Amino acid sequence: MTRHARNCTAGAVYTYHEKKKDAQASGYGTNATRIGKDSVKDFDCCSLSLQPCRNPVITKDGYLFDKEVILEYIIKKKNEYSKKLKDYEKRKKKEEDELTQQKVNEVEKKVSSFLKEEDNIVSKRIAGFQSENFDELLDKPSTSTSISNMAEGRDKDLPSFWVPSMTPSAEKKKLEKPDPTIYCPISNKPLKVKDLVDVKFTPVPDDDKKSIHVKENRYMCAVTHDILSNSVPCAVLRPTGDVVTLECVEKIIKKDWTHPLTSKKLTEKDIIVMQRGGTGYALTNCKLEAKHERPALQA
Repeated sequence: MTRHARNCTAGAVYTYHEKKKDAQASGYGTNATRIGKDSVKDFDCCSLSLQPCRNPVITKDGYLFDKEVILEYIIKKKNEYSKKLKDYEKRKKKEEDELTQQKVNEVEKKVSSFLKEEDNIVSKRIAGFQSENFDELLDKPSTSTSISNMAEGRDKDLPSFWVPSMTPSAEKKKLEKPDPTIYCPISNKPLKVKDLVDVKFTPVPDDDKKSIHVKENRYMCAVTHDILSNSVPCAVLRPTGDVVTLECVEKIIKKDWTHPLTSKKLTEKDIIVMQRGGTGYALTNCKLEAKHERPALQA
């Protein structure tokens, strides 16, 4: 068999081509796959339920939610906080009781130790210091000559990793009060109900009796009547909730900062840029490439 044969298996080196071929056949290695359009959230879908919004609301960061879904999320988080707060208060009271009991035990231990020392005080002369016995005590060897850690009851103070009752316990974690702040599930920023802005989409006029969620072109810009999609950057006007394109904002609204439909003055805070998912063909503001880690072949 020649060295450069097509199916050569006698080589001492596992080449890159062979490794790549085996990885493709066996399913080992890393797969890089581009996310298709069906895997990307549409611009008019809720960021939690991923379904078309019936009553759309938007946060100040530009994330769209269904009003019913986001309110249910906020109520759930508030209930979780109340449970955590009750548990925190219960554990804190238990810790305070343990600390109080520990102080009482220390006082009692000091009192008992003092009384024990007082009971050992004698008024008569100790026999060991009498003249006839003092010389005999000097000649006797000392009974407490051991310096072992296990002598004189010191073994009870030492930790032991093989006796359950003497195993050292870990230090208790410091109790932390639960955070009452509710965070946005997408941006992880503080979320309040009063900051939610009602969104008003302008549907495309059509004589077809199909549901608006089945149509491919569902909504249009409230000012220019351009069709809205994931590939079209959009913004919400806070005072009225109308959805317009960013092109309309740059070319029409920012000229005199006036609302095109109500003629009221607008500011920079009144324009909320909507966060969109992407198109599946071009990278907008989402990463459209996914990686799947698999066991790697070793050469």
